[in-house]
Amino acid sequence: MVMKSWSGVFPAATTQFAPDLSVDIEATQRGYDALVRDGVHGLVVLGTCGENNSLEAAEKRRVLEAAVEVVAGRVPIIVGVSEMTTVQGASFAKDAEKIGANALMALPAMVYVPTENELAKHFRTIAGASGLPIMLYNNPPAYRTAISIGVLRQLADLKTVVAIKESAPDTRRFTDLINEFGERYILMAGLDDVALEALMLGAAGWISGLTSAFPQESVELVAALARGDLKKAMRIYRWFMPLLHLDADHDLVQSIKLAEQIMGRGSERVRMPRLPLEGARRAAVTAMVEQAAKTRPL
Repeated sequence: MVMKSWSGVFPAATTQFAPDLSVDIEATQRGYDALVRDGVHGLVVLGTCGENNSLEAAEKRRVLEAAVEVVAGRVPIIVGVSEMTTVQGASFAKDAEKIGANALMALPAMVYVPTENELAKHFRTIAGASGLPIMLYNNPPAYRTAISIGVLRQLADLKTVVAIKESAPDTRRFTDLINEFGERYILMAGLDDVALEALMLGAAGWISGLTSAFPQESVELVAALARGDLKKAMRIYRWFMPLLHLDADHDLVQSIKLAEQIMGRGSERVRMPRLPLEGARRAAVTAMVEQAAKTRPL
Protein backbone atom coordinates (compact mmCIF):
# COMPACT_ATOMS: atom_id res chain seq x y z
CA MET A 1 0.00 0.00 0.00
CA VAL A 2 1.19 3.51 -0.81
CA MET A 3 0.20 6.63 1.09
CA LYS A 4 -2.68 7.73 -1.13
CA SER A 5 -4.16 10.00 1.52
CA TRP A 6 -3.07 11.68 4.74
CA SER A 7 -6.62 12.57 5.72
CA GLY A 8 -8.66 11.17 8.59
CA VAL A 9 -7.61 9.81 11.98
CA PHE A 10 -4.28 8.08 12.59
CA PRO A 11 -4.02 6.85 16.19
CA ALA A 12 -0.60 6.98 17.80
CA ALA A 13 -0.89 3.34 18.77
CA THR A 14 0.63 1.87 21.92
CA THR A 15 3.00 -1.05 22.31
CA GLN A 16 1.68 -3.64 24.75
CA PHE A 17 3.83 -5.38 27.35
CA ALA A 18 3.50 -8.68 29.19
CA PRO A 19 3.63 -8.79 33.01
CA ASP A 20 7.42 -9.28 32.81
CA LEU A 21 7.55 -6.18 30.54
CA SER A 22 8.63 -8.11 27.49
CA VAL A 23 6.88 -6.96 24.32
CA ASP A 24 3.52 -8.71 24.04
CA ILE A 25 3.23 -9.10 20.28
CA GLU A 26 -0.20 -10.75 20.34
CA ALA A 27 -1.70 -8.04 22.55
CA THR A 28 -0.09 -5.34 20.44
CA GLN A 29 -1.56 -6.88 17.31
CA ARG A 30 -5.00 -7.10 18.93
CA GLY A 31 -4.82 -3.40 19.68
CA TYR A 32 -3.85 -2.54 16.11
CA ASP A 33 -6.56 -4.77 14.66
CA ALA A 34 -9.25 -3.31 16.92
CA LEU A 35 -8.38 0.24 15.85
CA VAL A 36 -8.54 -0.69 12.17
CA ARG A 37 -11.89 -2.40 12.71
CA ASP A 38 -13.16 0.73 14.44
CA GLY A 39 -12.59 2.72 11.28
CA VAL A 40 -9.33 4.62 11.69
CA HIS A 41 -7.64 5.68 8.47
CA GLY A 42 -4.09 4.61 9.32
CA LEU A 43 -1.81 3.71 12.21
CA VAL A 44 1.24 5.43 13.64
CA VAL A 45 3.35 2.81 15.38
CA LEU A 46 6.52 3.18 17.43
CA GLY A 47 5.95 6.84 18.13
CA THR A 48 5.89 8.44 21.57
CA CYS A 49 2.83 6.42 22.61
CA GLY A 50 4.48 3.33 21.17
CA GLU A 51 7.37 3.87 23.61
CA ASN A 52 9.89 3.79 20.78
CA ASN A 53 12.84 4.81 22.92
CA SER A 54 12.10 2.14 25.53
CA LEU A 55 12.51 -0.65 22.98
CA GLU A 56 15.65 -2.40 21.82
CA ALA A 57 16.54 -2.25 18.12
CA ALA A 58 15.37 -5.81 17.44
CA GLU A 59 12.13 -5.21 19.32
CA LYS A 60 11.30 -2.20 17.18
CA ARG A 61 11.70 -4.21 14.03
CA ARG A 62 9.61 -7.06 15.44
CA VAL A 63 6.80 -4.68 16.41
CA LEU A 64 6.78 -3.20 12.93
CA GLU A 65 6.72 -6.69 11.40
CA ALA A 66 3.77 -7.53 13.65
CA ALA A 67 1.96 -4.37 12.57
CA VAL A 68 2.45 -5.12 8.88
CA GLU A 69 1.28 -8.69 9.44
CA VAL A 70 -1.95 -7.90 11.29
CA VAL A 71 -2.94 -4.79 9.35
CA ALA A 72 -2.45 -6.70 6.09
CA GLY A 73 -2.78 -3.65 3.87
CA ARG A 74 -6.13 -2.48 5.22
CA VAL A 75 -4.75 0.94 6.19
CA PRO A 76 -1.32 2.56 5.83
CA ILE A 77 1.27 2.20 8.59
CA ILE A 78 3.47 5.13 9.53
CA VAL A 79 6.41 4.15 11.72
CA GLY A 80 8.38 6.38 14.04
CA VAL A 81 12.09 6.95 13.43
CA SER A 82 13.35 8.06 16.82
CA GLU A 83 16.99 7.29 17.54
CA MET A 84 19.96 8.66 19.44
CA THR A 85 22.05 9.16 16.30
CA THR A 86 21.44 9.96 12.66
CA VAL A 87 23.17 6.76 11.53
CA GLN A 88 20.81 4.68 13.69
CA GLY A 89 17.85 6.59 12.29
CA ALA A 90 18.92 5.97 8.71
CA SER A 91 19.45 2.29 9.46
CA PHE A 92 15.98 1.94 10.89
CA ALA A 93 14.45 3.85 7.97
CA LYS A 94 16.09 1.44 5.54
CA ASP A 95 14.87 -1.58 7.47
CA ALA A 96 11.36 -0.13 7.85
CA GLU A 97 11.00 0.06 4.09
CA LYS A 98 12.08 -3.58 3.73
CA ILE A 99 9.66 -4.69 6.45
CA GLY A 100 6.72 -3.00 4.76
CA ALA A 101 6.01 0.34 6.40
CA ASN A 102 4.15 2.80 4.19
CA ALA A 103 5.69 6.00 5.57
CA LEU A 104 8.12 7.27 8.18
CA MET A 105 7.58 9.72 11.00
CA ALA A 106 11.03 11.22 11.51
CA LEU A 107 11.99 12.82 14.80
CA PRO A 108 15.07 14.84 15.68
CA ALA A 109 17.87 12.78 17.17
CA MET A 110 17.09 12.18 20.83
CA VAL A 111 18.79 14.14 23.66
CA TYR A 112 21.03 16.37 21.53
CA VAL A 113 19.64 19.81 20.67
CA PRO A 114 20.85 20.58 17.13
CA THR A 115 21.43 23.72 15.13
CA GLU A 116 19.17 24.29 12.13
CA ASN A 117 21.84 22.98 9.76
CA GLU A 118 22.41 19.88 11.89
CA LEU A 119 18.69 19.17 12.06
CA ALA A 120 18.25 19.59 8.31
CA LYS A 121 21.21 17.27 7.67
CA HIS A 122 19.74 14.70 10.08
CA PHE A 123 16.44 14.61 8.20
CA ARG A 124 18.14 14.67 4.81
CA THR A 125 20.24 11.64 5.77
CA ILE A 126 17.19 9.70 6.94
CA ALA A 127 15.38 10.62 3.72
CA GLY A 128 18.30 9.29 1.72
CA ALA A 129 18.10 5.89 3.36
CA SER A 130 14.73 4.89 1.89
CA GLY A 131 12.21 5.80 -0.74
CA LEU A 132 9.32 6.04 1.72
CA PRO A 133 7.36 9.26 2.19
CA ILE A 134 8.36 11.08 5.35
CA MET A 135 6.40 13.08 7.89
CA LEU A 136 8.54 15.29 10.11
CA TYR A 137 7.47 15.43 13.75
CA ASN A 138 7.59 18.89 15.30
CA ASN A 139 7.08 18.76 19.07
CA PRO A 140 9.26 21.39 20.79
CA PRO A 141 7.77 20.93 24.30
CA ALA A 142 8.60 17.22 24.34
CA TYR A 143 11.86 17.09 22.38
CA ARG A 144 13.35 20.57 22.96
CA THR A 145 13.89 20.99 19.23
CA ALA A 146 11.77 23.08 16.88
CA ILE A 147 11.58 22.30 13.18
CA SER A 148 11.72 25.92 12.11
CA ILE A 149 10.62 27.48 8.86
CA GLY A 150 14.33 27.81 8.07
CA VAL A 151 14.82 24.04 8.37
CA LEU A 152 11.76 23.39 6.23
CA ARG A 153 13.13 25.71 3.56
CA GLN A 154 16.34 23.65 3.49
CA LEU A 155 14.33 20.46 3.00
CA ALA A 156 11.84 21.76 0.45
CA ASP A 157 13.72 20.14 -2.45
CA LEU A 158 13.33 16.63 -0.98
CA LYS A 159 10.40 15.01 -2.73
CA THR A 160 9.96 12.29 -0.10
CA VAL A 161 9.58 14.78 2.75
CA VAL A 162 5.88 15.38 2.29
CA ALA A 163 4.22 16.06 5.65
CA ILE A 164 4.61 17.63 9.07
CA LYS A 165 3.05 16.37 12.28
CA GLU A 166 2.56 19.63 14.11
CA SER A 167 2.44 19.31 17.89
CA ALA A 168 3.40 22.82 18.88
CA PRO A 169 0.62 24.14 21.15
CA ASP A 170 0.36 27.46 19.27
CA THR A 171 -2.10 26.89 16.42
CA ARG A 172 -0.87 30.03 14.64
CA ARG A 173 1.88 27.78 13.33
CA PHE A 174 -0.55 26.17 10.86
CA THR A 175 -1.33 29.51 9.24
CA ASP A 176 2.33 30.53 9.23
CA LEU A 177 3.33 27.29 7.49
CA ILE A 178 0.60 27.57 4.87
CA ASN A 179 1.45 31.22 4.23
CA GLU A 180 5.12 30.32 3.81
CA PHE A 181 4.89 27.07 1.86
CA GLY A 182 1.38 26.87 0.41
CA GLU A 183 0.64 23.22 -0.33
CA ARG A 184 4.28 22.09 -0.29
CA TYR A 185 3.87 20.24 3.02
CA ILE A 186 0.82 18.30 4.18
CA LEU A 187 0.02 19.37 7.73
CA MET A 188 -1.23 16.94 10.36
CA ALA A 189 -2.74 17.85 13.72
CA GLY A 190 -0.51 16.27 16.34
CA LEU A 191 -1.68 17.67 19.69
CA ASP A 192 -5.03 16.32 20.80
CA ASP A 193 -6.40 19.32 22.67
CA VAL A 194 -6.02 21.68 19.70
CA ALA A 195 -6.94 19.09 17.06
CA LEU A 196 -10.23 20.64 15.95
CA GLU A 197 -8.63 24.06 15.65
CA ALA A 198 -5.78 22.58 13.62
CA LEU A 199 -8.19 20.79 11.27
CA MET A 200 -10.14 23.99 10.75
CA LEU A 201 -6.90 25.87 10.00
CA GLY A 202 -5.75 23.50 7.29
CA ALA A 203 -4.53 20.22 8.79
CA ALA A 204 -5.35 17.31 6.50
CA GLY A 205 -5.70 14.75 9.29
CA TRP A 206 -5.26 14.05 12.99
CA ILE A 207 -2.58 11.91 14.63
CA SER A 208 -4.19 11.24 17.97
CA GLY A 209 -3.21 9.70 21.28
CA LEU A 210 -6.64 9.35 22.92
CA THR A 211 -8.06 7.66 19.83
CA SER A 212 -6.54 4.46 21.21
CA ALA A 213 -9.19 4.54 23.96
CA PHE A 214 -12.08 6.18 22.09
CA PRO A 215 -11.65 5.51 18.36
CA GLN A 216 -15.29 5.79 17.27
CA GLU A 217 -15.66 9.30 18.63
CA SER A 218 -12.38 10.39 17.07
CA VAL A 219 -13.36 9.11 13.66
CA GLU A 220 -16.80 10.71 13.84
CA LEU A 221 -15.39 14.05 15.00
CA VAL A 222 -13.25 14.31 11.87
CA ALA A 223 -16.02 12.95 9.64
CA ALA A 224 -18.53 15.46 11.00
CA LEU A 225 -16.16 18.34 10.34
CA ALA A 226 -15.44 17.05 6.82
CA ARG A 227 -19.14 17.02 5.93
CA GLY A 228 -19.68 20.48 7.39
CA ASP A 229 -21.50 19.41 10.55
CA LEU A 230 -19.61 21.74 12.86
CA LYS A 231 -22.29 21.48 15.54
CA LYS A 232 -21.73 17.73 15.92
CA ALA A 233 -17.96 18.07 15.70
CA MET A 234 -18.04 20.66 18.49
CA ARG A 235 -20.29 18.48 20.64
CA ILE A 236 -17.89 15.55 20.39
CA TYR A 237 -14.85 17.79 20.90
CA ARG A 238 -16.26 19.38 24.06
CA TRP A 239 -17.15 15.98 25.47
CA PHE A 240 -13.64 14.73 24.63
CA MET A 241 -11.65 17.73 25.86
CA PRO A 242 -10.92 16.71 29.47
CA LEU A 243 -9.21 13.59 28.12
CA LEU A 244 -7.58 15.36 25.19
CA HIS A 245 -5.73 17.62 27.63
CA LEU A 246 -3.87 14.50 28.84
CA ASP A 247 -2.03 14.37 25.51
CA ALA A 248 -0.24 17.61 26.38
CA ASP A 249 1.20 16.29 29.65
CA HIS A 250 4.53 14.54 30.09
CA ASP A 251 2.81 11.42 31.45
CA LEU A 252 0.60 11.12 28.36
CA VAL A 253 1.72 7.55 27.65
CA GLN A 254 0.75 6.31 31.10
CA SER A 255 -2.57 8.19 30.93
CA ILE A 256 -3.46 6.86 27.49
CA LYS A 257 -2.55 3.31 28.45
CA LEU A 258 -4.61 3.57 31.63
CA ALA A 259 -7.52 4.82 29.50
CA GLU A 260 -7.06 1.84 27.18
CA GLN A 261 -7.13 -0.52 30.14
CA ILE A 262 -10.30 0.98 31.58
CA MET A 263 -11.97 0.74 28.18
CA GLY A 264 -10.89 -2.88 27.73
CA ARG A 265 -8.49 -2.11 24.90
CA GLY A 266 -5.09 -2.86 26.41
CA SER A 267 -2.91 -2.79 29.51
CA GLU A 268 -1.47 0.15 31.40
CA ARG A 269 1.92 -1.54 31.67
CA VAL A 270 4.81 0.73 30.61
CA ARG A 271 8.57 0.38 30.61
CA MET A 272 10.88 2.37 32.84
CA PRO A 273 11.75 5.14 33.16
CA ARG A 274 7.96 5.48 32.95
CA LEU A 275 5.88 3.97 35.75
CA PRO A 276 2.11 3.46 35.84
CA LEU A 277 0.16 6.34 37.30
CA GLU A 278 -0.51 6.22 41.01
CA GLY A 279 -2.12 8.21 43.80
CA ALA A 280 -4.10 11.33 43.07
CA ARG A 281 -3.03 11.45 39.43
CA ARG A 282 -4.25 7.92 38.77
CA ALA A 283 -7.54 8.63 40.52
CA ALA A 284 -8.07 11.82 38.51
CA VAL A 285 -7.38 10.18 35.15
CA THR A 286 -9.54 7.18 36.06
CA ALA A 287 -12.42 9.48 36.98
CA MET A 288 -12.09 11.36 33.68
CA VAL A 289 -12.12 8.17 31.62
CA GLU A 290 -15.03 6.69 33.52
CA GLN A 291 -17.03 9.90 33.15
CA ALA A 292 -16.29 9.98 29.42
CA ALA A 293 -17.39 6.35 29.10
CA LYS A 294 -20.70 7.13 30.83
CA THR A 295 -21.46 10.13 28.63
CA ARG A 296 -20.26 8.94 25.20
CA PRO A 297 -21.90 11.13 22.57
CA LEU A 298 -22.38 8.46 19.91
